[in-house]
Amino acid sequence: MPTLNRRVFLAGAAAFSTYVIVDRSWGQVTQGPFRLPPLPYPANSLEPHIDAQTMELHHGKHHAAYVNNLNEAIRDHGELAKRPLEEILANLNNVPESIRTKVRNNGGGHANHSMFWQVMGPPGTDDGPEGELRQAIERDFGGLEQLRNQFNNAGASVFGSGWVFVTVNKDGRLAIKTRPNQDTPLMDGERVLFGNDVWEHAYYLKYQNRRPEYLKAWWNVVNWKAIGDRYKRAKSGDLGI
Repeated sequence: MPTLNRRVFLAGAAAFSTYVIVDRSWGQVTQGPFRLPPLPYPANSLEPHIDAQTMELHHGKHHAAYVNNLNEAIRDHGELAKRPLEEILANLNNVPESIRTKVRNNGGGHANHSMFWQVMGPPGTDDGPEGELRQAIERDFGGLEQLRNQFNNAGASVFGSGWVFVTVNKDGRLAIKTRPNQDTPLMDGERVLFGNDVWEHAYYLKYQNRRPEYLKAWWNVVNWKAIGDRYKRAKSGDLGI
């Protein structure tokens, strides 16, 4: 299994100073405003629930491809390059029709995965939701266990590839949403609190066709502190990724 190219890692680590993402194994050098964010933890730190090989492929190949393809799509559309990704996704009808599908698929993939890495962390280091977030979960779902059950059922019901999300509105209300492919609630002007990837590439090496098992295990790597921070930002009006 090819390892992450060193230049890919360096490009991600220098996210605020570079616009070049390189992966020699694909022979691609893509310039543009969007970049592959580095993983905020080692690839093996989510084991045994998510294995290192899956993380390396998921981040360094699948997510990198979305970034490369998105930059390629907007190469000749400088006005898009100046806009935040969430704004582009919320206004897809304003994207030129010739590149709209490519921007939708790859921009959604970039947004979804950028969120995904943020809301996970090493197992055993988190005490669960606290404060306002915990109160919101109890109010809108009846408690954490009920949220998990509803979320897992929704994720298991996605036909084919897609995502299951918890969204948060400006009043702090939570809701469970599913989307096919790489669509995201950002496309409807909604704020994503967190979400889980139910594409097979997210779990197949370890769980094969056992998606419900993966969905259940995933809660062991949820980073509630990061999600709590996202909840506070959403309530303050931040609609970012």
